[in-house]
Amino acid sequence: MQLLKPENKKNSPLPLLAVVTLGLHLFTLLLLIFHWSMLQQLGQQLTPRSLVQLVDGRTITVDPQPNLERQPEAIRRFVGETMSLMLTWSQQQPPTQVWEITSQLVADDFKQKLKSELTNLNPDSQFENINRGAENVLVIQKISQPTKIGNGTWKVEMLANQLTFSSYDKLGKSVSFNKQILVRAIDEPATSLPNAALPSYFAAYRLGEARLEIYNVCEIQDKNCSGNPNQALP
Repeated sequence: MQLLKPENKKNSPLPLLAVVTLGLHLFTLLLLIFHWSMLQQLGQQLTPRSLVQLVDGRTITVDPQPNLERQPEAIRRFVGETMSLMLTWSQQQPPTQVWEITSQLVADDFKQKLKSELTNLNPDSQFENINRGAENVLVIQKISQPTKIGNGTWKVEMLANQLTFSSYDKLGKSVSFNKQILVRAIDEPATSLPNAALPSYFAAYRLGEARLEIYNVCEIQDKNCSGNPNQALP
């Protein structure tokens, strides 16, 4: 009697299928992690930096969203330090050089009009070529609290005097500079640093971090001071 040999059973496909499925899952997981990493990097590149205002008036930039709000002290500090920097001249820091630096903090459509006002502020001083030994200093007496006049726009009243000294006039002369100064928030800092930057450039650059600009200046008694520069500085 011949014994029949049992037939060889075929290997089950289930273990192979499980291994393939696990491999596909691992590949999908790695692909998702890669895409998430790429999206994170892209988001960091496209998200603008935001302004943070500290209680003492200093400003820093952080992620992620910009806004049009500014703290009152940040506005007052911007106006006071910008105007002081703009109206303090000497032979070492001539007016033309100071204007080139500080005009970055002024709206483009108002620069020429403001420069004309500063040139005519003191007929005895020479804006283009300051006399040897001469010095002009802005002394601020008062800066009011900002008045909000629109979304991201404010008005500040400043009472100040520009003092002019020379080698033959140690007592100096005083010219009043009592103005209403209109400022507005901007999306990006308008200032930049050249390769060989003077200290004044760094001062203006620091002020530019507030993301503010002066867009109009009016006489203190002007009741119709608006955002239209053509109506200012009569």
